[in-house]
Amino acid sequence: MKTIYKSLEGKEQILNQYEEYLTQFDSLISRDYVQTSFGSTHVLVMGKEDGKPLFIFQGGNCINPVTLSWFKGLLGEYKVYAPDTIGHPGYSDETRISASDESFAQWIADLMDHYKIEKCAFIGPSYGGGITLRLAAFMPERIQCAVLIAPAGITLGSKLKMIKEILVPMIFYKINGSARSLRKIADVMSSNSMKQLDESIIGNIFKHTTLEQDMPKLTTAEELRDYGAPTLVITGTEDVFFPGNKISQKAEGLLGDQLELKQYQMGHFPSTAQLETIDTDIKEFLKKHY
Repeated sequence: MKTIYKSLEGKEQILNQYEEYLTQFDSLISRDYVQTSFGSTHVLVMGKEDGKPLFIFQGGNCINPVTLSWFKGLLGEYKVYAPDTIGHPGYSDETRISASDESFAQWIADLMDHYKIEKCAFIGPSYGGGITLRLAAFMPERIQCAVLIAPAGITLGSKLKMIKEILVPMIFYKINGSARSLRKIADVMSSNSMKQLDESIIGNIFKHTTLEQDMPKLTTAEELRDYGAPTLVITGTEDVFFPGNKISQKAEGLLGDQLELKQYQMGHFPSTAQLETIDTDIKEFLKKHY
């Protein structure tokens, strides 16, 4: 069977950190395995039992609890469904599926159908934002409203900058395990604010997995011709992958009249203080549109 992990020991280390991260959540967590068209998907279900349903997707080449933890403030009001993205680190099947066609839309629809959710709100950070846009392109009727944080699927940052600031230190880190190289990457990704545990997890994923290199397809206006749901896009000016200014300009031509834009001086990983601001933004947006 194909695997994204380079060794069983490496997989075990990453899944141990997954479990360690879950202890930081105050909410009761149930864990389901849902059979989809693309394989088994592990879903964390938590939050307010009778709250409105809210799907939250994980960032790419990461583990679900890391980016899910950014939205802890929503657990008191919403019932959160957080699937481990199929083909990424976590407990879902490891078969990678295309982020260029309708595959991820069908995957999401399978999950929603399992939970008998016809339409709901979505939050997608990074790669998870690109996944949400695949749903917007192929099944817009399933989205009540959406929040995209530093999203993939709209436009990309400078390839030269990514090579210099992320890829080169990553190569050094893979060769010699240099803590200095990993710290360089973490500082660039977070504008010098990444937590030690997050840095350790990213290092293990670099070391022990075959990284997903294909970003979600850049969404076109034609694909979104039937999409009109309220959408909040939050970006960072220091984001090396998806720079705020470029995302904002492109999003205005893509996401229609119900687009709201927020931009902060932050990297791809927000700091703790920035997450508090983002939490307020999301709560106000959901209160208005959901």
